[in-house]
Amino acid sequence: MTRPEYSSDMTTQVIFSSELQRVTGVRETNVEAEDYRSLVSEITDRYKELMATDIMDMSVAINGEIITEPMLEKISPGSEVHFLYRIEGG
Repeated sequence: MTRPEYSSDMTTQVIFSSELQRVTGVRETNVEAEDYRSLVSEITDRYKELMATDIMDMSVAINGEIITEPMLEKISPGSEVHFLYRIEGG
């Protein structure tokens, strides 16, 4: 795995699940994004192996809070975003 990219105060830290780490080759990365939609766009542009639909099917936690409807969610610089596979029960 490669080291995470340089972080500045204007970026958002994105942390990938272990499954996504196998695709991206990194545990985490930093992106500049104002909202969730632009964050997904930036990640899929950077990691061509990822499909936006795959990421959209995942759970997302922003600054420790799981967001159920993230599409319109604003993201502040310095935020931390975790992508996790959804756990479904019966």
